[in-house]
Amino acid sequence: MLQVIVGGQFGDEGKGKIVSYLCWKNNYDIVARGGVGPNAGHTVVYNDGVKEEEYKIRQLPSGFVNLKARLLIGPGVLINPDVLQKEISDFEKFNIAKRLNIDYQCGIIEKEHIERDAGNKFLSEKIGTTKTGCGPAQEDRVKRIGKLASDIESLKKFLCDVPMEINKAIEENKKILIEGTQGFGLSLFHGTYPYVTSKDTTASAILSDVGVGPKNVDEVIVVFKSYVSRVGEGSFKTEISQEESEKLGIEEYGTVTRRRRRIGMFDFELAKRSVKINSATYIALTNIDRLFKCNGVRKYEDLPDNAKKFIEKIEEETKVPVKYISTGREIKDTIER
Repeated sequence: MLQVIVGGQFGDEGKGKIVSYLCWKNNYDIVARGGVGPNAGHTVVYNDGVKEEEYKIRQLPSGFVNLKARLLIGPGVLINPDVLQKEISDFEKFNIAKRLNIDYQCGIIEKEHIERDAGNKFLSEKIGTTKTGCGPAQEDRVKRIGKLASDIESLKKFLCDVPMEINKAIEENKKILIEGTQGFGLSLFHGTYPYVTSKDTTASAILSDVGVGPKNVDEVIVVFKSYVSRVGEGSFKTEISQEESEKLGIEEYGTVTRRRRRIGMFDFELAKRSVKINSATYIALTNIDRLFKCNGVRKYEDLPDNAKKFIEKIEEETKVPVKYISTGREIKDTIER
């Protein structure tokens, strides 16, 4: 079984929550990360039975909470060695160091990439990048002058051939989850160009990032937030004012940048395009409790009627079933249909 999870909007959809739920529910052998790099942040809320803790991660797979899973980062992902080492240290109780492998050919973000990112007014002011160095690092990789993980001494103990490891696991019928980062609307090719990230973010690209061919995929899960949020500049057809979002009780800040997120209502046209280009088999819907009174509900029949009608409309418009519905921050506050 191989599942792929990607964002269907502008990032911030709650992919970390859905990945955490799936890793809690399923005994995955491998959780692998594709995507851009540490410019994308995921928030994971984990309850070990004693207390609930929140983790904000930028480099590791969100599925690190599954203590049995091997954690892999594919060659298409950019690595900031400092960020990676900090997360390994911060999450020591999850035994990350013994479970993590990164590919030899992961690109490296160097200090000068971060400096170039911050010093580029077009990128930092007009586009609104995260200033984490991802764009300049991608640029150097395209020019064939960038460093790779195999060049960094501190990373050598983690190196392996990630595509071959995943494909071997596929042949052995193991359970594999592949995580994407950011969202469809930020794709370099399919998003709101030029207000996009530095590469494609669709399921096809995430598969390429970790070295898996499309015929091996069993499920593509596209994650949508019940409303839309966006950090940075760019067109946003359903955007509402800060005052309107505050009346709804919605005020959010980016995991990486801490910038206030722009808020809008659910964009059905974006959703329809996203599920088609990502070839979605299922939809995961998050934050429905922010729009409807259903916090902590764990059975579909217990949802209020207006929440059910909203879900039914999404299914009717996209022609894709909504299989997972998040009704709160805690992993178990999730409905699986």
